[in-house]
Amino acid sequence: MNRLTRVFSICRIKNPIPSSSSSSLFVRHMSTSTTSPYTPDTIYRPKGFQTTAVKCGIKKNGNHDLTFIASEKPCRAAAMFTLNKVRAAPVLVCENLLKEYKGTGFHSVVINSGCANAVTGEEGMKNAKEMSVLGGQAVSSPTNALVMSTGVIGVQLDMSKIKNGIKMASSSLEDSDAAWHLASKGIMTTDMFPKITSTKIDIGGTPISIIGLSKGAGMIHPNMATMLSVLCTDANISSACLDKALKFCVNRSYNSITVDGDTSTNDTVAVLANGCAGNKEITDPESAEFKQFQDALLKASTLLAQLIVRDGEGATKLVTITVKGADTEANGKIVANSIATSSLVKTAIFGQDANWGRVLAAVGYSGVDVKPEKISLWFCKGDGSQLSSTEESKEVLPLLKNGTPLKFDEAQALDLLKNKDIAIIVDLGMGKETTTMWTCDMTYDYIKINAAY
Repeated sequence: MNRLTRVFSICRIKNPIPSSSSSSLFVRHMSTSTTSPYTPDTIYRPKGFQTTAVKCGIKKNGNHDLTFIASEKPCRAAAMFTLNKVRAAPVLVCENLLKEYKGTGFHSVVINSGCANAVTGEEGMKNAKEMSVLGGQAVSSPTNALVMSTGVIGVQLDMSKIKNGIKMASSSLEDSDAAWHLASKGIMTTDMFPKITSTKIDIGGTPISIIGLSKGAGMIHPNMATMLSVLCTDANISSACLDKALKFCVNRSYNSITVDGDTSTNDTVAVLANGCAGNKEITDPESAEFKQFQDALLKASTLLAQLIVRDGEGATKLVTITVKGADTEANGKIVANSIATSSLVKTAIFGQDANWGRVLAAVGYSGVDVKPEKISLWFCKGDGSQLSSTEESKEVLPLLKNGTPLKFDEAQALDLLKNKDIAIIVDLGMGKETTTMWTCDMTYDYIKINAAY
Protein backbone atom coordinates (compact mmCIF):
# COMPACT_ATOMS: atom_id res chain seq x y z
CA MET A 1 0.00 0.00 0.00
CA ASN A 2 1.27 3.47 -0.86
CA ARG A 3 2.39 5.51 2.15
CA LEU A 4 -0.01 8.31 1.34
CA THR A 5 -3.02 6.02 1.27
CA ARG A 6 -2.18 4.94 4.82
CA VAL A 7 -1.75 8.51 6.07
CA PHE A 8 -4.91 9.87 4.44
CA SER A 9 -8.24 8.08 4.56
CA ILE A 10 -9.54 7.40 1.05
CA CYS A 11 -12.94 8.93 0.40
CA ARG A 12 -15.00 6.95 -2.09
CA ILE A 13 -18.43 7.66 -3.47
CA LYS A 14 -20.12 4.63 -4.95
CA ASN A 15 -21.86 5.64 -8.16
CA PRO A 16 -23.31 3.73 -11.08
CA ILE A 17 -20.64 3.47 -13.80
CA PRO A 18 -21.65 5.62 -16.79
CA SER A 19 -22.87 3.58 -19.72
CA SER A 20 -20.51 3.19 -22.67
CA SER A 21 -21.92 3.32 -26.17
CA SER A 22 -21.69 -0.01 -27.93
CA SER A 23 -21.58 1.75 -31.29
CA SER A 24 -18.72 4.15 -30.53
CA LEU A 25 -16.06 1.81 -31.91
CA PHE A 26 -17.77 1.80 -35.29
CA VAL A 27 -18.31 5.55 -35.19
CA ARG A 28 -14.66 6.32 -34.41
CA HIS A 29 -13.26 4.21 -37.21
CA MET A 30 -15.86 5.15 -39.80
CA SER A 31 -16.59 8.77 -38.87
CA THR A 32 -16.90 11.16 -41.79
CA SER A 33 -17.85 14.18 -39.66
CA THR A 34 -16.37 17.48 -40.81
CA THR A 35 -17.71 19.53 -37.90
CA SER A 36 -18.01 19.25 -34.14
CA PRO A 37 -19.10 21.44 -31.22
CA TYR A 38 -15.50 22.72 -31.32
CA THR A 39 -15.50 23.74 -34.97
CA PRO A 40 -14.86 27.52 -35.07
CA ASP A 41 -17.52 29.78 -36.57
CA THR A 42 -14.84 32.14 -37.90
CA ILE A 43 -11.52 31.31 -39.50
CA TYR A 44 -8.74 33.88 -39.78
CA ARG A 45 -6.80 32.75 -42.82
CA PRO A 46 -3.18 33.94 -43.05
CA LYS A 47 -2.32 35.68 -46.32
CA GLY A 48 -0.42 33.80 -48.99
CA PHE A 49 -1.39 30.24 -48.03
CA GLN A 50 -3.55 27.76 -49.92
CA THR A 51 -4.58 24.25 -49.00
CA THR A 52 -6.81 21.25 -49.72
CA ALA A 53 -7.21 17.53 -49.05
CA VAL A 54 -7.87 14.70 -51.48
CA LYS A 55 -8.76 11.00 -51.48
CA CYS A 56 -5.83 9.09 -52.94
CA GLY A 57 -6.67 5.62 -51.63
CA ILE A 58 -4.31 5.24 -48.67
CA LYS A 59 -7.22 4.86 -46.25
CA LYS A 60 -9.21 1.67 -46.69
CA ASN A 61 -12.47 3.48 -45.91
CA GLY A 62 -12.03 5.87 -48.84
CA ASN A 63 -11.91 9.04 -46.76
CA HIS A 64 -9.65 12.05 -47.43
CA ASP A 65 -6.09 10.96 -46.75
CA LEU A 66 -3.67 13.52 -48.20
CA THR A 67 -3.47 17.16 -47.15
CA PHE A 68 -1.36 19.71 -49.05
CA ILE A 69 -0.48 23.20 -47.77
CA ALA A 70 1.35 25.70 -50.00
CA SER A 71 2.65 29.24 -49.61
CA GLU A 72 3.07 31.72 -52.45
CA LYS A 73 6.20 33.06 -50.75
CA PRO A 74 9.05 31.08 -49.16
CA CYS A 75 8.47 30.42 -45.47
CA ARG A 76 10.67 30.36 -42.45
CA ALA A 77 9.95 27.14 -40.61
CA ALA A 78 10.55 25.56 -37.22
CA ALA A 79 9.53 22.18 -35.89
CA MET A 80 9.73 19.87 -32.90
CA PHE A 81 9.60 16.10 -33.09
CA THR A 82 8.92 12.98 -31.05
CA LEU A 83 11.51 11.92 -28.49
CA ASN A 84 10.62 8.28 -29.09
CA LYS A 85 13.84 6.43 -30.01
CA VAL A 86 11.89 4.63 -32.75
CA ARG A 87 11.33 7.50 -35.18
CA ALA A 88 9.40 7.41 -38.42
CA ALA A 89 11.02 8.15 -41.79
CA PRO A 90 9.18 11.48 -42.33
CA VAL A 91 10.43 12.71 -38.94
CA LEU A 92 14.02 12.04 -39.95
CA VAL A 93 13.52 13.61 -43.38
CA CYS A 94 12.03 16.80 -41.91
CA GLU A 95 14.80 17.12 -39.35
CA ASN A 96 17.40 16.88 -42.09
CA LEU A 97 15.56 19.39 -44.31
CA LEU A 98 15.36 21.99 -41.56
CA LYS A 99 19.09 21.61 -40.91
CA GLU A 100 19.99 21.63 -44.61
CA TYR A 101 17.97 24.76 -45.43
CA LYS A 102 18.52 26.39 -42.02
CA GLY A 103 14.77 26.77 -41.48
CA THR A 104 14.17 28.92 -44.56
CA GLY A 105 12.79 28.69 -48.09
CA PHE A 106 9.92 26.23 -47.57
CA HIS A 107 6.85 26.48 -49.80
CA SER A 108 4.87 23.34 -49.00
CA VAL A 109 3.81 20.68 -46.51
CA VAL A 110 2.44 17.27 -47.49
CA ILE A 111 0.66 15.06 -44.94
CA ASN A 112 -0.76 11.62 -45.55
CA SER A 113 -3.00 9.68 -43.17
CA GLY A 114 -3.68 5.95 -43.05
CA CYS A 115 -0.02 4.87 -43.18
CA ALA A 116 2.62 6.07 -40.69
CA ASN A 117 5.65 5.08 -42.78
CA ALA A 118 7.30 4.11 -39.47
CA VAL A 119 9.60 1.14 -38.92
CA THR A 120 9.82 0.72 -42.70
CA GLY A 121 13.60 0.58 -43.16
CA GLU A 122 15.48 1.88 -46.18
CA GLU A 123 12.44 1.69 -48.44
CA GLY A 124 10.49 3.85 -46.00
CA MET A 125 13.25 6.50 -45.99
CA LYS A 126 13.39 6.42 -49.79
CA ASN A 127 9.60 6.90 -49.95
CA ALA A 128 9.60 9.79 -47.45
CA LYS A 129 12.36 11.54 -49.41
CA GLU A 130 10.49 11.03 -52.68
CA MET A 131 7.30 12.37 -51.12
CA SER A 132 9.25 15.45 -50.02
CA VAL A 133 10.74 15.99 -53.49
CA LEU A 134 7.35 15.58 -55.18
CA GLY A 135 5.76 18.04 -52.75
CA GLY A 136 8.33 20.69 -53.60
CA GLN A 137 8.19 20.08 -57.33
CA ALA A 138 4.39 20.34 -57.32
CA VAL A 139 4.63 24.05 -56.46
CA SER A 140 7.84 24.69 -58.42
CA SER A 141 9.83 25.19 -55.22
CA PRO A 142 13.62 24.85 -55.12
CA THR A 143 13.14 23.50 -51.58
CA ASN A 144 11.65 20.09 -50.89
CA ALA A 145 8.41 19.91 -48.93
CA LEU A 146 8.09 19.13 -45.25
CA VAL A 147 6.35 15.76 -44.96
CA MET A 148 4.34 14.01 -42.25
CA SER A 149 2.63 10.65 -42.09
CA THR A 150 0.21 9.08 -39.62
CA GLY A 151 -1.56 5.76 -39.40
CA VAL A 152 -0.55 2.11 -39.10
CA ILE A 153 3.10 1.37 -38.22
CA GLY A 154 5.19 -1.09 -40.21
CA VAL A 155 3.45 -0.67 -43.57
CA GLN A 156 5.11 0.79 -46.67
CA LEU A 157 3.57 3.80 -48.38
CA ASP A 158 1.95 3.10 -51.73
CA MET A 159 3.94 5.67 -53.67
CA SER A 160 1.80 5.44 -56.79
CA LYS A 161 -1.13 6.65 -54.67
CA ILE A 162 0.98 9.34 -53.00
CA LYS A 163 2.19 10.63 -56.39
CA ASN A 164 -1.35 10.80 -57.71
CA GLY A 165 -2.57 12.43 -54.51
CA ILE A 166 0.08 15.16 -54.64
CA LYS A 167 -0.79 15.81 -58.29
CA MET A 168 -4.51 16.08 -57.52
CA ALA A 169 -4.02 18.23 -54.43
CA SER A 170 -1.52 20.68 -55.93
CA SER A 171 -3.90 21.36 -58.82
CA SER A 172 -6.88 22.09 -56.57
CA LEU A 173 -5.39 24.37 -53.89
CA GLU A 174 -7.65 27.10 -52.51
CA ASP A 175 -7.58 30.00 -50.07
CA SER A 176 -10.98 29.48 -48.46
CA ASP A 177 -12.55 28.44 -45.17
CA ALA A 178 -13.83 25.26 -46.82
CA ALA A 179 -10.34 24.34 -47.99
CA TRP A 180 -8.87 24.66 -44.51
CA HIS A 181 -11.69 22.59 -43.02
CA LEU A 182 -11.05 19.94 -45.66
CA ALA A 183 -7.33 20.02 -44.89
CA SER A 184 -8.05 19.34 -41.21
CA LYS A 185 -10.13 16.33 -42.22
CA GLY A 186 -7.42 14.89 -44.45
CA ILE A 187 -5.03 14.24 -41.54
CA MET A 188 -7.50 12.32 -39.35
CA THR A 189 -7.12 8.65 -38.37
CA THR A 190 -9.03 7.54 -35.25
CA ASP A 191 -10.04 11.16 -34.58
CA MET A 192 -13.76 11.66 -34.04
CA PHE A 193 -13.62 15.22 -35.35
CA PRO A 194 -11.22 17.53 -37.23
CA LYS A 195 -9.17 19.93 -35.14
CA ILE A 196 -8.67 23.47 -36.42
CA THR A 197 -8.26 26.87 -34.81
CA SER A 198 -7.13 30.35 -35.77
CA THR A 199 -6.45 33.68 -34.17
CA LYS A 200 -5.81 37.25 -35.29
CA ILE A 201 -3.70 39.91 -33.60
CA ASP A 202 -2.46 43.41 -34.38
CA ILE A 203 1.29 43.98 -34.20
CA GLY A 204 2.47 47.52 -34.79
CA GLY A 205 -0.72 48.38 -36.65
CA THR A 206 -0.50 45.31 -38.93
CA PRO A 207 -3.06 42.49 -38.68
CA ILE A 208 -1.43 39.05 -38.38
CA SER A 209 -3.21 35.71 -38.55
CA ILE A 210 -2.28 32.25 -37.29
CA ILE A 211 -4.14 29.09 -38.29
CA GLY A 212 -3.47 25.61 -36.97
CA LEU A 213 -4.47 22.02 -37.73
CA SER A 214 -3.91 19.01 -35.49
CA LYS A 215 -4.75 15.35 -35.42
CA GLY A 216 -4.50 12.91 -32.56
CA ALA A 217 -6.63 10.81 -30.26
CA GLY A 218 -4.37 7.96 -29.11
CA MET A 219 -0.63 7.45 -28.47
CA ILE A 220 -0.70 10.87 -26.83
CA HIS A 221 1.94 11.55 -24.21
CA PRO A 222 4.92 13.91 -23.84
CA ASN A 223 7.36 14.32 -25.32
CA MET A 224 5.82 15.36 -27.74
CA ALA A 225 2.14 14.64 -27.65
CA THR A 226 0.45 15.99 -30.69
CA MET A 227 0.63 13.20 -33.17
CA LEU A 228 0.68 15.85 -35.94
CA SER A 229 0.19 19.62 -35.96
CA VAL A 230 0.86 22.37 -38.50
CA LEU A 231 0.58 26.08 -37.77
CA CYS A 232 0.76 28.69 -40.53
CA THR A 233 1.13 32.43 -40.09
CA ASP A 234 1.64 35.45 -42.33
CA ALA A 235 3.83 37.12 -39.69
CA ASN A 236 7.24 38.44 -40.70
CA ILE A 237 9.47 36.90 -38.03
CA SER A 238 13.08 35.74 -38.01
CA SER A 239 13.93 32.04 -38.01
CA ALA A 240 15.54 32.31 -34.57
CA CYS A 241 12.50 34.02 -33.06
CA LEU A 242 10.10 31.56 -34.70
CA ASP A 243 12.05 28.63 -33.29
CA LYS A 244 12.18 30.17 -29.82
CA ALA A 245 8.43 30.87 -29.82
CA LEU A 246 7.58 27.34 -30.95
CA LYS A 247 9.69 25.71 -28.24
CA PHE A 248 8.06 27.93 -25.59
CA CYS A 249 4.58 27.06 -26.82
CA VAL A 250 5.11 23.32 -27.28
CA ASN A 251 6.39 22.92 -23.74
CA ARG A 252 3.22 24.60 -22.41
CA SER A 253 0.69 22.96 -24.69
CA TYR A 254 1.48 19.84 -26.71
CA ASN A 255 4.01 18.65 -24.11
CA SER A 256 1.44 19.19 -21.37
CA ILE A 257 -1.16 16.68 -22.52
CA THR A 258 -1.56 12.95 -22.10
CA VAL A 259 -4.26 10.50 -23.13
CA ASP A 260 -2.75 7.07 -22.64
CA GLY A 261 0.92 7.43 -21.72
CA ASP A 262 2.14 6.25 -25.14
CA THR A 263 4.48 8.46 -27.18
CA SER A 264 4.08 8.13 -30.95
CA THR A 265 6.85 7.39 -33.45
CA ASN A 266 5.63 10.21 -35.72
CA ASP A 267 4.84 13.20 -33.48
CA THR A 268 5.59 16.48 -35.24
CA VAL A 269 4.67 20.12 -34.68
CA ALA A 270 5.71 22.54 -37.41
CA VAL A 271 5.13 26.25 -37.85
CA LEU A 272 5.59 28.15 -41.12
CA ALA A 273 5.76 31.94 -41.44
CA ASN A 274 5.69 33.56 -44.91
CA GLY A 275 5.81 37.27 -43.95
CA CYS A 276 2.89 38.17 -46.23
CA ALA A 277 1.27 40.30 -43.51
CA GLY A 278 3.97 42.91 -44.17
CA ASN A 279 4.75 43.79 -40.55
CA LYS A 280 8.21 44.96 -39.55
CA GLU A 281 10.29 41.84 -39.07
CA ILE A 282 10.30 40.51 -35.50
CA THR A 283 13.95 39.89 -34.64
CA ASP A 284 14.21 40.65 -30.91
CA PRO A 285 12.93 37.93 -28.55
CA GLU A 286 12.78 40.51 -25.77
CA SER A 287 10.50 42.87 -27.72
CA ALA A 288 6.81 43.51 -27.08
CA GLU A 289 6.08 42.41 -30.66
CA PHE A 290 7.69 39.02 -30.06
CA LYS A 291 5.70 38.59 -26.85
CA GLN A 292 2.48 39.36 -28.72
CA PHE A 293 3.26 36.81 -31.40
CA GLN A 294 4.32 34.17 -28.88
CA ASP A 295 1.14 34.66 -26.83
CA ALA A 296 -0.99 34.24 -29.95
CA LEU A 297 0.90 31.12 -31.00
CA LEU A 298 0.49 29.71 -27.48
CA LYS A 299 -3.26 30.41 -27.59
CA ALA A 300 -3.62 28.45 -30.82
CA SER A 301 -1.33 25.64 -29.66
CA THR A 302 -3.12 25.25 -26.32
CA LEU A 303 -6.55 25.03 -27.91
CA LEU A 304 -5.35 22.42 -30.42
CA ALA A 305 -3.70 20.41 -27.64
CA GLN A 306 -6.90 20.50 -25.59
CA LEU A 307 -8.92 19.35 -28.61
CA ILE A 308 -6.64 16.31 -28.90
CA VAL A 309 -7.38 15.41 -25.28
CA ARG A 310 -11.12 16.02 -25.74
CA ASP A 311 -10.96 13.56 -28.61
CA GLY A 312 -8.90 11.03 -26.64
CA GLU A 313 -9.86 7.54 -27.71
CA GLY A 314 -13.01 6.67 -25.79
CA ALA A 315 -12.81 9.84 -23.70
CA THR A 316 -15.89 11.49 -22.19
CA LYS A 317 -14.22 14.22 -20.10
CA LEU A 318 -11.47 16.83 -20.39
CA VAL A 319 -9.51 16.96 -17.14
CA THR A 320 -7.40 20.01 -16.29
CA ILE A 321 -4.72 19.26 -13.71
CA THR A 322 -3.14 22.26 -12.02
CA VAL A 323 -0.33 21.89 -9.53
CA LYS A 324 0.26 25.03 -7.46
CA GLY A 325 2.83 25.82 -4.82
CA ALA A 326 5.68 23.82 -6.38
CA ASP A 327 9.25 24.78 -5.53
CA THR A 328 10.27 24.59 -9.21
CA GLU A 329 8.41 24.49 -12.51
CA ALA A 330 10.04 21.15 -13.28
CA ASN A 331 8.80 19.56 -10.04
CA GLY A 332 5.32 20.91 -10.64
CA LYS A 333 5.34 19.29 -14.08
CA ILE A 334 6.49 15.97 -12.63
CA VAL A 335 3.65 15.92 -10.11
CA ALA A 336 1.05 17.00 -12.67
CA ASN A 337 2.23 14.31 -15.08
CA SER A 338 2.06 11.66 -12.35
CA ILE A 339 -1.61 12.51 -11.72
CA ALA A 340 -2.44 12.82 -15.41
CA THR A 341 -1.03 9.39 -16.26
CA SER A 342 -2.59 7.52 -13.34
CA SER A 343 -5.00 4.92 -14.69
CA LEU A 344 -6.70 4.83 -11.29
CA VAL A 345 -7.32 8.59 -11.34
CA LYS A 346 -8.56 8.47 -14.94
CA THR A 347 -10.95 5.57 -14.30
CA ALA A 348 -12.26 7.25 -11.14
CA ILE A 349 -13.10 10.36 -13.15
CA PHE A 350 -14.95 8.21 -15.69
CA GLY A 351 -16.81 6.51 -12.82
CA GLN A 352 -17.71 9.93 -11.34
CA ASP A 353 -15.98 8.88 -8.14
CA ALA A 354 -14.40 11.62 -5.98
CA ASN A 355 -11.58 9.27 -5.00
CA TRP A 356 -9.06 11.88 -3.96
CA GLY A 357 -6.89 9.22 -2.33
CA ARG A 358 -5.84 8.10 -5.82
CA VAL A 359 -4.74 11.65 -6.63
CA LEU A 360 -2.70 11.89 -3.44
CA ALA A 361 -1.12 8.52 -4.12
CA ALA A 362 -0.02 9.77 -7.57
CA VAL A 363 1.47 12.88 -5.94
CA GLY A 364 3.32 10.70 -3.44
CA TYR A 365 4.93 8.35 -5.95
CA SER A 366 5.79 11.12 -8.45
CA GLY A 367 9.39 11.23 -7.24
CA VAL A 368 9.15 14.80 -5.93
CA ASP A 369 9.97 15.21 -2.24
CA VAL A 370 6.55 16.51 -1.20
CA LYS A 371 5.40 17.22 2.36
CA PRO A 372 2.03 15.48 2.90
CA GLU A 373 1.10 17.81 5.77
CA LYS A 374 1.29 20.82 3.40
CA ILE A 375 -0.84 19.47 0.56
CA SER A 376 -4.32 20.84 -0.25
CA LEU A 377 -6.67 19.49 -2.93
CA TRP A 378 -9.81 20.55 -4.78
CA PHE A 379 -12.06 19.14 -7.51
CA CYS A 380 -13.74 21.80 -9.65
CA LYS A 381 -16.12 22.12 -12.55
CA GLY A 382 -14.55 23.48 -15.73
CA ASP A 383 -10.90 24.53 -15.69
CA GLY A 384 -10.77 25.42 -11.99
CA SER A 385 -10.51 29.18 -12.49
CA GLN A 386 -13.32 29.64 -9.92
CA LEU A 387 -10.85 28.73 -7.18
CA SER A 388 -9.31 32.20 -7.36
CA SER A 389 -12.60 33.69 -6.12
CA THR A 390 -13.06 34.28 -2.40
CA GLU A 391 -16.74 33.34 -2.65
CA GLU A 392 -17.95 29.81 -1.99
CA SER A 393 -19.19 27.99 -5.06
CA LYS A 394 -20.95 24.70 -5.75
CA GLU A 395 -18.54 24.36 -8.64
CA VAL A 396 -15.59 24.00 -6.23
CA LEU A 397 -15.21 20.98 -3.93
CA PRO A 398 -12.49 21.30 -1.22
CA LEU A 399 -11.25 17.84 -0.25
CA LEU A 400 -8.00 18.33 1.65
CA LYS A 401 -6.50 21.28 3.55
CA ASN A 402 -2.87 21.16 4.70
CA GLY A 403 -2.95 17.37 4.83
CA THR A 404 -6.25 17.15 6.68
CA PRO A 405 -9.32 15.58 4.98
CA LEU A 406 -12.40 17.83 4.76
CA LYS A 407 -16.02 16.79 5.03
CA PHE A 408 -17.97 17.35 1.82
CA ASP A 409 -21.39 16.82 0.32
CA GLU A 410 -21.41 13.57 -1.67
CA ALA A 411 -24.35 14.76 -3.78
CA GLN A 412 -22.38 17.89 -4.71
CA ALA A 413 -19.38 15.75 -5.63
CA LEU A 414 -21.45 13.53 -7.90
CA ASP A 415 -23.13 16.50 -9.55
CA LEU A 416 -19.75 18.14 -10.16
CA LEU A 417 -18.16 15.01 -11.63
CA LYS A 418 -20.99 14.55 -14.12
CA ASN A 419 -19.66 17.55 -16.07
CA LYS A 420 -17.63 17.07 -19.25
CA ASP A 421 -14.92 19.48 -18.03
CA ILE A 422 -13.33 18.70 -14.67
CA ALA A 423 -10.36 20.25 -12.85
CA ILE A 424 -8.10 18.68 -10.23
CA ILE A 425 -6.13 21.30 -8.35
CA VAL A 426 -3.31 20.41 -5.98
CA ASP A 427 -1.39 22.91 -3.85
CA LEU A 428 1.91 21.42 -2.68
CA GLY A 429 2.63 24.31 -0.28
CA MET A 430 6.31 24.25 -1.23
CA GLY A 431 6.80 27.38 -3.34
CA LYS A 432 5.26 29.71 -5.92
CA GLU A 433 5.43 27.77 -9.22
CA THR A 434 2.27 26.64 -11.05
CA THR A 435 2.00 24.03 -13.81
CA THR A 436 -1.02 22.87 -15.81
CA MET A 437 -1.53 19.67 -17.80
CA TRP A 438 -4.56 18.22 -19.55
CA THR A 439 -5.74 14.63 -19.71
CA CYS A 440 -8.97 12.72 -20.15
CA ASP A 441 -10.82 9.90 -18.44
CA MET A 442 -10.20 6.26 -19.34
CA THR A 443 -13.23 4.32 -20.48
CA TYR A 444 -14.31 0.93 -21.82
CA ASP A 445 -14.15 2.31 -25.35
CA TYR A 446 -10.42 3.06 -25.14
CA ILE A 447 -9.81 -0.69 -24.87
CA LYS A 448 -12.32 -1.50 -27.62
CA ILE A 449 -10.78 0.97 -30.05
CA ASN A 450 -7.19 -0.08 -29.52
CA ALA A 451 -7.99 -3.79 -29.50
CA ALA A 452 -9.51 -3.43 -32.95
CA TYR A 453 -7.15 -0.88 -34.57
